[in-house]
Amino acid sequence: MRNTPHGFRFKAARNAAGFSLIELMIVVAIIAILSAVAYPSYVKYVQKSRRADALSALAQTQVIFERCYAQSFSYSVACTALPIFPFASNQGFYAIALSNLTATTFTLTATPTGSQTADSRCALFSINETNQRIGLDASGTAQAECWNP
Repeated sequence: MRNTPHGFRFKAARNAAGFSLIELMIVVAIIAILSAVAYPSYVKYVQKSRRADALSALAQTQVIFERCYAQSFSYSVACTALPIFPFASNQGFYAIALSNLTATTFTLTATPTGSQTADSRCALFSINETNQRIGLDASGTAQAECWNP
């Protein structure tokens, strides 16, 4: 310790406490690597969880069609409970469309909209009057896992 002209004593200057720039850059690099690995997995998980929106909308609409068929023995007869096609699913991630409508057949199709269009693994869901479920990827190849949320 040394004395000052006014009689105060100061300790010798210590090394400054804190992080060096190198240490900080190493931490930033580690966080960037972890984020680069985790983010795509998170996006896949979110897309997979949103598929349930399509499945529930198709199932609800199929039940309405079956109820109408039970009352009138025809899918093509006007039913007051039927939605106006095309319509958005409950959460809005899929557009539900109707095709192949006759007295004995129908086909419901769910197509992704908005941010869900990036889900190339299950790009299209379809179900018909015989409960045949089809899930297609972006290339048009059938994917059985699409109907297993």
